[in-house]
Amino acid sequence: MKRTLGLTIILFLLWLGLSGHMTPLLISLGLASVFLTIYLAHRMQVIDHESHPTHMTKSLLAFWLYLIREIAIANIDVVKRILSPGKSISPQLVKLPLSQKTDLGKVIYANAITLTPGTVSVELSKTRITVHAIAKETAKDLATGKMAARVPDDVEETDK
Repeated sequence: MKRTLGLTIILFLLWLGLSGHMTPLLISLGLASVFLTIYLAHRMQVIDHESHPTHMTKSLLAFWLYLIREIAIANIDVVKRILSPGKSISPQLVKLPLSQKTDLGKVIYANAITLTPGTVSVELSKTRITVHAIAKETAKDLATGKMAARVPDDVEETDK
């Protein structure tokens, strides 16, 4: 029930933020669409600890702030590499160990790598991830494990 209520609130706030309309008709239509979505998700039994990880809320917010910063830094680096002929581009395929214990943590890490410009997650196995990096420096930065350590990988709670 806690997950359903949390998801309802998040979906409505997202709808409200994206629509930007505050008329009673549109707010009621937004509520109707959120309730229909929640009803269908509940019937499909997809509101669980992976689709709506309420136990990871605090750590996810901190990670998103970290990820936004890393995306901005990587964007600047890629632009410099494009605009500066002296900046070398040396594509690398690197295999990195996975420190995450849960499938959700591994997927968050793989997606974070792909979201960061200059890197793409190519393959994800149980113990390691293969990443294509635009340069040696980018690959070395990933190999330090700073991003992997910041990925939320809390122990999954079961529904009570």
